[in-house]
Amino acid sequence: MSKICEIIAIIRPTKMLATKKALAEMGLPSFTAVKAFGRGKQGGYVDELGYRVSPEIIEKAKEMKARFIPKRLLMAVVPEAMVEKVVKTIISVNQTGKHGDGKIFVLPVDESYRVRTGEKDLEALF
Repeated sequence: MSKICEIIAIIRPTKMLATKKALAEMGLPSFTAVKAFGRGKQGGYVDELGYRVSPEIIEKAKEMKARFIPKRLLMAVVPEAMVEKVVKTIISVNQTGKHGDGKIFVLPVDESYRVRTGEKDLEALF
């Protein structure tokens, strides 16, 4: 049996559509995405937001630092052979070189099942 992995990626909301398109083009048409809020060790920067913020708010935020920044959490379960390609695709779309580009985690999956058919492991994925 081939190994299966879960890829969890935290990205900017403004990169969601480009990420979705790139993953579909590389052969991963299905994944789960949810709205999330978080911050990194820098405490969250207002310039990470995907919408316009007034100069007054930006100045105030520099003093206080934002508590949480909107993000998107992507989850995909793939065969181990696809992991490197999926990770590289996510990085290529989301890397700006600035704080807030995101994180990617890869975890082992012991078993997977398709509820509708009862298919197991790799057969349950695609």
